[in-house]
Amino acid sequence: MREYIRKYFALRKHNTKVAIKKAKQRKMCYLFLAPYAILFAMFFVFPVVASIYYSFTYYNILEPPRFIGLQNYISLILEDDIFLTSIKNTFMIAIITGPLGYILSFLFAWLINELPRWIRSIAVIVFYAPSIAGNCYVIFSVFFRGDGYGYVNALLMDLGIIDTPKLWLIDPKYMLPICMLVILWMSLGTGFLSFVAGLQGVDASQFEAGYMDGIRNRWQELWYITLPNMKPMLLFGAVMAITQAFNVCDVTMALCGYPSTDYAARTIVTHLFDYGFSRFEMGYACAIATILFLVMILCNKAIQGLLRRVGT
Repeated sequence: MREYIRKYFALRKHNTKVAIKKAKQRKMCYLFLAPYAILFAMFFVFPVVASIYYSFTYYNILEPPRFIGLQNYISLILEDDIFLTSIKNTFMIAIITGPLGYILSFLFAWLINELPRWIRSIAVIVFYAPSIAGNCYVIFSVFFRGDGYGYVNALLMDLGIIDTPKLWLIDPKYMLPICMLVILWMSLGTGFLSFVAGLQGVDASQFEAGYMDGIRNRWQELWYITLPNMKPMLLFGAVMAITQAFNVCDVTMALCGYPSTDYAARTIVTHLFDYGFSRFEMGYACAIATILFLVMILCNKAIQGLLRRVGT
């Protein structure tokens, strides 16, 4: 046993020396990477670590942080009913708009890829435009106005389906479904563009080899050739879909107000915004951000596990 431990530490010492030697040989590479590494650590790693630390404190900006242990998390889970409502709403949005938007993005990209080049370019711009147009979702507030001048109310009243205008963006029954519709419309963005790029990058010779090996239709071609070649793009699209689904805030606040009626359109990020920027309870807000961060990591890991099985 002692001999095994001695060999283990000797091997670790040898590996450390080899790693240090390689690092000295590649010091110019690390020098070129240093600006990005410093900026990444400053604007991504440090804020995450700071948020986790402040989540265990009471911090209201005006006073120094005071360590309170798990009290913020206990209050969130056991005492904050609005937070539980925001979790329910966020998961409903993520479960419906995330996978559906992801699948639609891929299907549209796959169909567009079969079009002639000039038509494909126009179609890509049309589908990608909502994600770069800023606050374009505000136009839906005109469609779903709560009076007879709203397009949806006017249409339904002309058809005789309703007698009086519906308060679409005030009634809790309709608020979340309308927000999901808008989020789904805006989800054909970065993931869609990465799918188009991935489909363009598949080598045509692989399709010819596949036909010789027994592939008989387009679905087999998609499953055994296209999807395995697009795994990096599929993973990127999945990460973006998860991030967008859990990061919903602006759409619900702009359409349904802040706060929304009976908190029917409340999301985790809206709850975080409330405590962080309205009440300035930064410790509590950091606890919300930490929970959201952990949930997104777990979802990303689950998606990565599913995508490893594609084409196998």
